[in-house]
Amino acid sequence: MSEKSPVHRRGVTGISSLAERVLELLASGQATTRTELAALLGAAPSTISLTVGQLLAHGLVAEQGTRSSTGGRPRKVLRLGGREGFAVAADLGGRHARIGVVLPGGGCTEVSTVPFSAAEGPEAALPALAETLEALAGRRSRELLRGVGLCMPGPVDVEPGVVTLPSRMPGWNGFPVRDWLEDRFEVPAAIENDANCMAVGEHSVQPADRRQSIMVKMGSAIGAGVIADGRLYRGATGAAGEITHVRVEAGHDTPCSCGNTGCLETVASGAALVRILRERGLDVGSIDDVVRLATDADPEATRAVRRAGHYLGMVLSANVNFFNPDAVYLGGLLSTLEPFVAAVRGQLYEGCHPLVTKHLVIERASLGADAGLVGAGQFALQRALANALHAVTGTAPVHP
Repeated sequence: MSEKSPVHRRGVTGISSLAERVLELLASGQATTRTELAALLGAAPSTISLTVGQLLAHGLVAEQGTRSSTGGRPRKVLRLGGREGFAVAADLGGRHARIGVVLPGGGCTEVSTVPFSAAEGPEAALPALAETLEALAGRRSRELLRGVGLCMPGPVDVEPGVVTLPSRMPGWNGFPVRDWLEDRFEVPAAIENDANCMAVGEHSVQPADRRQSIMVKMGSAIGAGVIADGRLYRGATGAAGEITHVRVEAGHDTPCSCGNTGCLETVASGAALVRILRERGLDVGSIDDVVRLATDADPEATRAVRRAGHYLGMVLSANVNFFNPDAVYLGGLLSTLEPFVAAVRGQLYEGCHPLVTKHLVIERASLGADAGLVGAGQFALQRALANALHAVTGTAPVHP
């Protein structure tokens, strides 16, 4: 989902804030040395050394071997203390959940798909999911579980850890999902909107010099997550990346789930394609049927998919021109269709200034279906690190 609800961040300055960023970069695998940390954070080497020294003293960071450098002495490689720890995570869908183990640095293993019915409501759906995640953690070593993360197909207010006004999750509005998970697992938990999870997951495995990116999730609905200067950008009220309800001329007066008419969602989402193809007489019941028909080169489905990609590309062009990112990553089920991806890419090159597209990377998410899962696990690990830092230093944790 692309809907995002209000969230307000606390501003924290000083060593605690910098330590949070150091831990975050080490957890995601974007940095492994003091020199890399200084470059990514724009901080003086002496400041980084002081911060790393404090983290080493508290056991939150450890040194592991050295790495040769050009024209200088070998650099000590940093890693998280207790690196054998892990998170369990789930990427929730309407009828299924993709679950797995997420490791510090972005690694993902033991991935599988299990039944999950969001329509049953949280009281019925969460206990069964929790049992599955408990079993997954137990197979690896329950005492090393550091956190639990959920990638949610609905708007999330991350401060209290609740889902807010989801359009396709009856009974979930206002439910304290994060508190429920922490009570059940007795470890830190994190929940986040699916587009943001995908953005963070994909960013964790991309080259460190790609500091600005847009992740577009194209499934039944459309969502976008924004990475600015290497961090997830939520905006003033948590709605950054909200592109699905941009009005487009092709939408005319078609009603949208938001209550308005003519939104991008009504012409470019998976749900829109199902409706459009049904109106044209095709036997289509879900987005999976759309993908099947387009993959089989059905002319009507292929034409509709291309048109949807064109409309998405038009809206994205305005955002790319404004933001000037290093990369645009495409994820979700529709990103598996080459006609859709080609239409998005073509419209971006047509609609953006040449200077904007000069070095722009436009590609499918390298993590594919695991992007949201990895992101949810990374959020959980970062929350666990923030809590650990708070426990040993007494500073207020700043959660990602």
